[in-house]
Amino acid sequence: MPNGRNHISDGDRDGESAYIKDIAERMSGCLRKCELGEFIAAEIKKYSRYDLQIISARVRREVDILPEPYRSKFRPYSERWFFGRYHKLLLLSGEKAFAADGRGNAENPFCRDITDIETFKKFCAVIHEGCMHDDGQDDEAEILRKLPRHNLFYYLLNAFAMFVMDEPGHPVGTPFPGGMTVTQTQEGYLCPIRDKEEEILHSICNFCPAKQDPKNL
Repeated sequence: MPNGRNHISDGDRDGESAYIKDIAERMSGCLRKCELGEFIAAEIKKYSRYDLQIISARVRREVDILPEPYRSKFRPYSERWFFGRYHKLLLLSGEKAFAADGRGNAENPFCRDITDIETFKKFCAVIHEGCMHDDGQDDEAEILRKLPRHNLFYYLLNAFAMFVMDEPGHPVGTPFPGGMTVTQTQEGYLCPIRDKEEEILHSICNFCPAKQDPKNL
């Protein structure tokens, strides 16, 4: 259980709701990448090893139910999303990369304004709803229940990727059914599903810096 919210029990949705709303509101006040990166790192560090084990188990389970051969192609990218970004964030924070004089480099790329502040604020505005959303899967094993704070972990890591690193929500190379993948060009990132989830208001795709791949309109 994250430090600083030990008073919230696993079944206390009202407590988690208030906690997540506070996180989202405070995060929306960040204006610079370094400020946002340090904020996210501080919140991510509050997750216990037990929380991380549960989140990791859910990530693996969601991949396990995919059909082959897509499952085997997708798995490395799901692990890159979870393990790769988590460790990258902690590494940068540990190196003081988000400090004003991070890495002793006056040209520190994180000492800049968030690239698309308007989209970032819209992203923050849907975090609470996205975290509290009930997907109706009541048949989940109790230990793998998707708790609101575990959903928050997902939004925090994606905020790091999309608004601190300016990377797409799905890592470059991520495959999708049909054979198309997330790609990087000189003009930026292209994703085959970027504009396909507009009706799901809390989907990260709606805030991703990638553009819709014109080959899959």
